[in-house]
Amino acid sequence: MTIVVLSWLVAIPLLGVVTGLRTMLPMAVLCWFAYLHHLPVHGTWAFWVAHPVSVIVFTLLAAGELVGDKLPKTPDRTSPGPLMARLIFAGLVGAIVAAGLRGSGTEGVILAVVGAAMGAFGGYLVRRELVELLECKDWYVAVAEDALALVCAIFAMGVITG
Repeated sequence: MTIVVLSWLVAIPLLGVVTGLRTMLPMAVLCWFAYLHHLPVHGTWAFWVAHPVSVIVFTLLAAGELVGDKLPKTPDRTSPGPLMARLIFAGLVGAIVAAGLRGSGTEGVILAVVGAAMGAFGGYLVRRELVELLECKDWYVAVAEDALALVCAIFAMGVITG
């Protein structure tokens, strides 16, 4: 019972926050967990995330995003296009996790989307402040943010899958 409550109240919103930081990373981690049979999506509409093609595609997209985030011409995550992508993918991640938990897809979507909005705006502000405070290049803070996002996504999926 405790794992179920933690999944809904902590892990799904945390996946949303991570999606707000890095759009594709939580999706890639989720695909790996499903592919390795830790997230039971077989027999649900979300069965496709456990397919090797999904794992490869989302892993490559996540890796590309990690590189692209460091480029000078990459738009802010709070710009309309990137923000919309984050909210859409957060909703998808929340719905897939809910399907794996045999829970309410609507609740999963809402929890993840709210988390993504917090992650996008909060992550933007924290990153900007850290660069100023540490008087360092944005690149260093971005790499630390990448590592934090990966750890948080794996932790959240670990809580969800018990």
